[in-house]
Amino acid sequence: MKIFLLGCGFASLSAGFLGIFLPVLPTVPLLLLAAFCFSKSSERFHNWLINHRLLGSYIRDYRSGEGIPAKSKIKAILLLWLTIGISFYLVPFSLIRIILFLIAAGVTYYLITLPTKSLKEEY
Repeated sequence: MKIFLLGCGFASLSAGFLGIFLPVLPTVPLLLLAAFCFSKSSERFHNWLINHRLLGSYIRDYRSGEGIPAKSKIKAILLLWLTIGISFYLVPFSLIRIILFLIAAGVTYYLITLPTKSLKEEY
């Protein structure tokens, strides 16, 4: 089971890392899943992820309830709608367009309702 969880942790970590650059992939949930998998399979990788210079802050801020920086929220929402807009234009099926719109609206709502980290906390 530890090997399975370790594999899931690395898969989630990889997808979460890609999510930083691709707005369709949800970065924070995937990194949280990776942290969970690592916590059950490898203390070394769990500590590495939590204390990572770039990725660790996503997990620590979410767990502590501090929130997500406003810049990150705005960037995520803009990139989400840009990507969905392009997909909306390229997809010829109305049903898929409706589903894309509903997904984008749901993710936007979720991001807006998350706590926003104040500017003082960002620096």
